Formats: sequence, structure tokens, C-alpha cells
Amino acid sequence: MAGALEVYLEEGSRRTFACSLDWPGWCRSGRGEEAALAALAAYAPRYAPVAREAGLAFLDGEDVTFEVVERLPGSMTTDFGAIAAFATVDARPLSAGEAEREARLVEASWWVLDRVAAGAPASLRKGPRGGGRDRDAIIDHVLAAETAYVRKLGLRLRQPAADDAGAVAAFREALLEVLRRPSDGTAPVARGWPSRYAARRLAWHALDHAWEIEDKSEPGPG
Repeated sequence: MAGALEVYLEEGSRRTFACSLDWPGWCRSGRGEEAALAALAAYAPRYAPVAREAGLAFLDGEDVTFEVVERLPGSMTTDFGAIAAFATVDARPLSAGEAEREARLVEASWWVLDRVAAGAPASLRKGPRGGGRDRDAIIDHVLAAETAYVRKLGLRLRQPAADDAGAVAAFREALLEVLRRPSDGTAPVARGWPSRYAARRLAWHALDHAWEIEDKSEPGPG
């Protein structure tokens, strides 16, 4: 994986996201370009298990360097803390092989979330003012969000109960079936999401909350 990794920046008024174009879900934010890129580099070791679970070669002791290939205007959603803008690459056709790779990385992101949640305490460390969800509430939130996301891919699915492993697996498989399809780059429904963006958003959201659970499972300072 020699050479700079292509990323795009989604620049809001208060927050900037840096997102890898080749690795769905590897997106981090900061106050401005420099902070966002530094955060993205810092999370490379935490993204490595995703690539490994998907059976893909990733960074192995290499220095991380990035090439910013696109800058996108952000929005209120960006500043709130979620990626929201489509990159130019999202409108390009997606081959069957590329679609399979993206689906594998989304599936691997769920695996990371499940692994982290299984090893986390039910009650998580709260912020300085007591805010934040506990483990089960975070998992319910991810499933609720994904139930809304699937509509952007032309699906109508019921939110599965988090403690029903079979229902969660069936829900995810229905989503993966869509993501595995080759695409001409257009969204499958009006005001929907192109497949590349959908994979990025799904993987990012699962990983963002997996890492949140991981961080809040650790003892606080003092």
C-alpha cells in the first residue's frame, strides 16, 4: 500500500471530516483540515481489524500519508457530527468486484461493533456532565439509524430487536444483498444514496459507535 491514500474533506463551519475513498468507514473529524487528517491517521490501527476481517491487506507498519483529492461543502449535519456529502467518485459505476469488496468491509464493520459490544460493560463512562448513552442504547440507536438508512437503498425493513441475533443477521443480509450489486453510480430511488456512499455511511456509523463504546468502557482519568 505504498503511496498516498486518497481522501476527501467534507468541510462544515465548525467541523471537518476526512474520509478515505478506498476504505469505507475510515472517516474522522476535527476542527479544520489538519485536525481531521491527523485524526484519520491516528485511527488507522483501529481500522486495521476491519480490513483484516474482510480479508484485505491494509497498512502494516507504514507511515500514513494522504492526498486530498476533493473538498466538499459541509452542512448542519456535518457540524452535528455525521458525514453527509456525496463525493464525485460516488457517482461512478461500481463493478461486481468493487461492490463485493465494499459489502465485505461493511460486514466487517458490523463484526467490530458486535465484538466490542460483547466485551463492554452495560454501563459506560459518562461525559463530564453525565451525558451519553449506555451500551445497549447505542446498539439500539445504530439499528434504528440503519432502519432509516435502508430506505435510501429502496428497502423497507423492520428494525430488529438487538437481542434477536437471527433477526439482526437477516436484516444485515438484506442490506448486504443490495450493496453487493454492481451499480451505474446512480441512487436506486429518488433522493436515495449511491451504493458507494451508502457503504461508507453504514460502515462509518457502525465503527464510530464501536469506538465510542470502546473508549467509554475504559476507566476515566483520576
